[in-house]
Amino acid sequence: MNIRFKHLLFSAALTIAAIHNVNAADVKLLNVSYDPTRELYKDYNDAFAKYWKAKTGDNIQVNQSHGGSGKQTRGVLDGMEADVVTLALASDIDQLHTQRQLIPENWQSLLPNNSSPYTSTIVFLVRKGNPKAIKDWDDLVKQNISVITPNPKTSGGARWNYLAAWAYALKHNNNDEAAAKTFVSQLYKNTAVLDTGARGSTTTFAEREIGDVLITWENEAFLVLGEFGADKYQIVAPSFSILAEPPVAVVDSVAKKHGTTEVATEYLKHLYTKEGQEIIAKNFYRPTDPEIATKYAKQFPKIELTNINALGGWTNAQKKHFADNGIFDQVITANK
Repeated sequence: MNIRFKHLLFSAALTIAAIHNVNAADVKLLNVSYDPTRELYKDYNDAFAKYWKAKTGDNIQVNQSHGGSGKQTRGVLDGMEADVVTLALASDIDQLHTQRQLIPENWQSLLPNNSSPYTSTIVFLVRKGNPKAIKDWDDLVKQNISVITPNPKTSGGARWNYLAAWAYALKHNNNDEAAAKTFVSQLYKNTAVLDTGARGSTTTFAEREIGDVLITWENEAFLVLGEFGADKYQIVAPSFSILAEPPVAVVDSVAKKHGTTEVATEYLKHLYTKEGQEIIAKNFYRPTDPEIATKYAKQFPKIELTNINALGGWTNAQKKHFADNGIFDQVITANK
């Protein structure tokens, strides 16, 4: 190859690169999420930005908003312009359709696994040595046990906590709902602080050092061990809990307005890729990809799990337990 031809090829490559850079766009997305996903999406956003840059040449910046899932839902309904939502439970995302038609009714069928790229469950976090000998849900209703859990009115994780306790009580009382109500009533009577979100409850328990036990997301419990040390806290896996399936969705009306529908959709789809599932597992969420799930299986305790369908689905659970004057309100009122 002569020098002149090499020079022509080099010039052509520079020209193509220049054209590519001129056409490159700076794209912004807003992901409105719930409390314990901060670390997950920090890692994922960095990886997705590299993937999207390599694929399209565009620079993408993903901004995050975090809080209790119920509170975050109300924020979007009140006008917070989320391109995507990654919330704690399907009933929260459903409201984006039923109240404002921000998303299609069939949103949950648009991505695999009912639009849940990862799952989790509910466990206990106690102080090192487990001084109160807390092993299962029954121990949380004993006298002189101080429980920390968020408020189900504002936190999606808190609703999973509540329903895990409710399901345990049903299982151990021949499905007697009166007995289950008595059980959760005692649990909330033992609750020292009802924070608005899961991360707030973590702060109350781990930083303010209030309470004997924190009921929390499994991934959140692992994060506390990583941040504060296994010499200060330990995870207790109850005998029975609930499969939590946090869903994700593109907020279609906002994404169309912003011109971000394609990248917002790809952002959520990439969660299901091997790279996305690896990041999910490394942040202690349970991956849905069978290969990645098998690879990381040893880090998750084996727990017998029920699911929301066994409790009548989210529509029924929301109305029965968490609506105004529902069972949760009755329990709190009775404990005053």
